[in-house]
Amino acid sequence: MQIGISTASLFPRYTTEDALKKLPALGAGCAEVFLSSFYEYRPEFSKSFAEEVKPFPVNSVHANSVNFEGNFFNPSRRVRGDGMYWLDQILRSAQLLGAKYYTFHGFHRTGGGGGEDLGAITGYLGEAAWFAQNYGVTLCLENVFWCLYNRPGIFRELKERISCLQGVLDVKQARRSHYPLKAYIKDMSGSIAYVHLSDIDEKGNMCLPGEGLYDFEEIFKMLIGEGFAGNAIIEVYDGDFREESDLTRSVEYLKEIVYKIT
Repeated sequence: MQIGISTASLFPRYTTEDALKKLPALGAGCAEVFLSSFYEYRPEFSKSFAEEVKPFPVNSVHANSVNFEGNFFNPSRRVRGDGMYWLDQILRSAQLLGAKYYTFHGFHRTGGGGGEDLGAITGYLGEAAWFAQNYGVTLCLENVFWCLYNRPGIFRELKERISCLQGVLDVKQARRSHYPLKAYIKDMSGSIAYVHLSDIDEKGNMCLPGEGLYDFEEIFKMLIGEGFAGNAIIEVYDGDFREESDLTRSVEYLKEIVYKIT
């Protein structure tokens, strides 16, 4: 298990490419590259720095889901086609960066959960997931409380219908959903490709792992108990820490826990 950092953690302090270049010096063993705009989705963008960052491993790419991911679930073939166009661009970028996974949110919910047509969703999501396989990239559905996977149980049902689908466990999103973290781990059991880690302090503010209330030794043990063998990626935001050295300290904290229990 490598401890990585998402380039989102350094946005907007640095551009995406400069953030990626800084991560090895911060102690990260891998990265998630958050492509934040249509400009960055294009493979020409990734090609401009891909050789420079090798051989530092890129675990996954992540897009700004509000831009186009909802298109995949539209009944109009033309609208879905726009989504496929941008997915093609991102998958080509993932290939250039050596990323094997794509972090996917899906459509955005405007109200509470429940009542969705999982049959229709399966068809739309499966089309995107199998398309990604053609590029050697696995589509990984993240448990985002305001998107498709907003509660435990959804992933298991979709996975039964889409065998290539994998999951991304996000600690902060589980907390915001008000469902137990353990319930998401069980729901994705055997299919968690990687995890996004953050912490929360006594005031309810998000912070770096090791600076808050979470017991990450317990979390890692739960994950390993369900067959997890992927990477753990720190994903916080610009206001959640002060100095870049804080990221290094958090990486080392997590590495110590992994060394202790594996």
